[in-house]
Amino acid sequence: MPPTSRPRRNRMRGKLAPEKQTDTPTAPRSRAKKRTAPRAPSPFQGPPMKRLRHWFAAKGWTPYAFQEEAWAAYARGDSGLIHVPTGAGKTYAAYLAPLADVAERDQKGLQVLYLTPLRAVSRDIEQALREPLMALDVDLDVESRTGDTSASVKQRQRERLPQVLITTPESLSLLIAQEHAAEHFASLRAIIVDEWHELLASKRGTQVELALARLRHFAPDVRIWALSATLANLDEAARAVVGTARTPTLVSADLQRPVDVETLVPEKVDTFPWAGHLGFTMLPRVADWLDPTQSTLLFTNTRSQAERWYEGLRYLRPEWAHLLALHHGSIDREERERVEAGLKEGSLRLVVCTSSLDLGVDFGPVERVIQIGSPKGIGRTLQRAGRSAHRPGATCRILFVPTHALELVEMAAARDAIARREVEPRAPLSKPLDVLAQHLVTCALGGGFTREALREEVRTATSYASLTDEEFEWTLALVREGGPTLRAYPEFRRVVEVEGRFRVPDARLARLHRLNIGTISSDASVQLRYWSGGKLGTVEESYVSRLKPGDTFLFAGRRLEFSRFKDMTAYVKPAKAKATQTPRWGGSRLPLSTSLASAMRRTLEAARQGDVTRDEIAAAWPILDAQARLSRIPSDEGCLAETCRTRDGHHLFLYPFEGRLVHEGLAALLALRFTRLQKATFSLSVNDYGLELLTPTPFPFEEALRPALFTRERLVDDILESVNLSELARRQFRDIARVAGLVMPGLPGARKSTRQVQASAALLYDVFVKYDPDNLLLRQARREVLEQQFEQGRLARTLERLAAHPVECVHVPRPSPLAFPLVIERISASVSNESLLERVERLKERWSQADARPA
Repeated sequence: MPPTSRPRRNRMRGKLAPEKQTDTPTAPRSRAKKRTAPRAPSPFQGPPMKRLRHWFAAKGWTPYAFQEEAWAAYARGDSGLIHVPTGAGKTYAAYLAPLADVAERDQKGLQVLYLTPLRAVSRDIEQALREPLMALDVDLDVESRTGDTSASVKQRQRERLPQVLITTPESLSLLIAQEHAAEHFASLRAIIVDEWHELLASKRGTQVELALARLRHFAPDVRIWALSATLANLDEAARAVVGTARTPTLVSADLQRPVDVETLVPEKVDTFPWAGHLGFTMLPRVADWLDPTQSTLLFTNTRSQAERWYEGLRYLRPEWAHLLALHHGSIDREERERVEAGLKEGSLRLVVCTSSLDLGVDFGPVERVIQIGSPKGIGRTLQRAGRSAHRPGATCRILFVPTHALELVEMAAARDAIARREVEPRAPLSKPLDVLAQHLVTCALGGGFTREALREEVRTATSYASLTDEEFEWTLALVREGGPTLRAYPEFRRVVEVEGRFRVPDARLARLHRLNIGTISSDASVQLRYWSGGKLGTVEESYVSRLKPGDTFLFAGRRLEFSRFKDMTAYVKPAKAKATQTPRWGGSRLPLSTSLASAMRRTLEAARQGDVTRDEIAAAWPILDAQARLSRIPSDEGCLAETCRTRDGHHLFLYPFEGRLVHEGLAALLALRFTRLQKATFSLSVNDYGLELLTPTPFPFEEALRPALFTRERLVDDILESVNLSELARRQFRDIARVAGLVMPGLPGARKSTRQVQASAALLYDVFVKYDPDNLLLRQARREVLEQQFEQGRLARTLERLAAHPVECVHVPRPSPLAFPLVIERISASVSNESLLERVERLKERWSQADARPA
């Protein structure tokens, strides 16, 4: 399908249904045409669909108009995207017509594939997909296959798949890697991809696109439907799931679930705000607000924050111990399942959690949601709010709890953006070759492939529509022999061509590949166990490696004492002493999203004009008023710059309000361009709101802040010159090398440590840089650094905005309230025998005294 073609849209206004309808270089391609060959009777009108309608009616349900349209679209042979609010019944909209189709045909073999991003929700989905079977007089198997599935069930599924299978992207790739994959998937009639927004803009989404292209090859008539509730770019998302050779259908509905947003404002606000300074001071107020008779999820942005808030609530309200629980992705599966079951049956009323409970799971009893700290994005906020009152038409209720005073402004902005439905777009990635390399080996294991056929098949995946012959051949050479640089080493000869068909002949390499399928990159995790043998979960190796015997820490709501680390297992015992630390997992700093950043600038503009009507802005007014008196409140379109001199040196503070990642790139870029005007040495500090450049010698910042400074010309070259891209790319290459299969963690019982994997990847990186500088994986590493570390596209748009409007430059006697967090960010990275809190208090006292002096 040409990239400019637009999906067919079917927007239907629906009638509310009762509570239980919930979610748990080639010839040009033309659009897919309607098939004219005779077909079996439409499942939309056959006896099975009539029985399913009777089952619907017996439940007291009335189908939504969008559900009727989705069933009709499936009967027509369409594929596409169903986009309706959380809790409106997307699952049955996508599932009942395929189920009726399967019942009508009554054939064995896999008929319906249900893909979910989280294996934890597969049990709920399986239950939801089994329920309509009572209305059908047929024998249908509905099963799950995830990392949690038992070995015996997996062995049985290798011989015969059920008619309806629920699985994850990684498990699907494992199925495609089986020798008889083509036979197993040939009978497939429907694929349902749940929570498509969660996958779309990631390598997992790219992995799914390639898997779907393979399944379309095995079953050309298969119909594919994606489900989502929080997407902005619907056309692009729909095209990505159905592939380039089809015209997708969009099914949506004007079913609004009101979102009731409330903010728990602090009793007083410090005019010297800094990240986390409210923190636990809000804990007693949260405890007072909570009602154990109302089931509530308390979302945090990090696992370590979840651990601390759970411990704090348990300490403050010991009488709630039997109603309170903790849930995050590192806790052992059995404990997570216990918490999920307790939520559903109502025995657990208050659960502190992370994104592990964001998606899919239907916890009917949950009535309220709390967000600890800024959600950092509108889509994430809506997703979490949707966990409450998870039923059609019901009002979602979410309480924001700020962890620092400036988050009050973020929360006011989030409320405004939610009202405007300003959800962030999510775009598919552009042909990551590491994912393609992994897929080539997967296909070679799954019965093999021919060069021309697979190349054209891969191009039907939207992310690879522009893949050139040269790029495909280069990637194929990578998996055949490691490319021109590594061809002398047998371990890189994973795929061999035999009579024009590519296969994997080495059983050990085949096993290694299957064990390491997937695109999720993170620090190696180690098992956490009691000396007695009980499992607690997993924690990152980088954290455990810093522990000494006797150190105490919080994990899974328990106080633990570290004893020993052996064979990638950390052994612990219950601690009697107070825990001194909490594990800090990677990836804990979420940047401000585009939608929330824009809303925040708009909110500050309103405050600048004197609008203090919103509760959050009224609470934050001591800070904003101090900011206005000392400097200015930033405007919407322009950008505020502040200069001042302190005993530390000469400061420039700039507030674009574009998020931490953009500011990291912008700070490095400005420092470089400043040094071209005058020799200087800069220290840099950034946060989500702005950046600081500090130099020990005077610098003409105000004269330098001209529109030409923000030019987009030579942007990439300047970034490459301003940062140590080589070192950043080296780190990024580690993950790329693992996904591409150049570095393997090893077999069970002989797993490599993170340090070993890093060393292997670093060696390969150095070899490629020296002997193969045009290596496409090196280019990909640099491109990913620019996009992921600095959000290059967003940085370019920020520069365009700053160049279009004059910078408002103000000289201040001391750092303003907006600048204070940037100062704290910088000094927190310095080495001192004082605690951070002591240094902060000393700064506050010094600057307060300066403010008190007569002018």
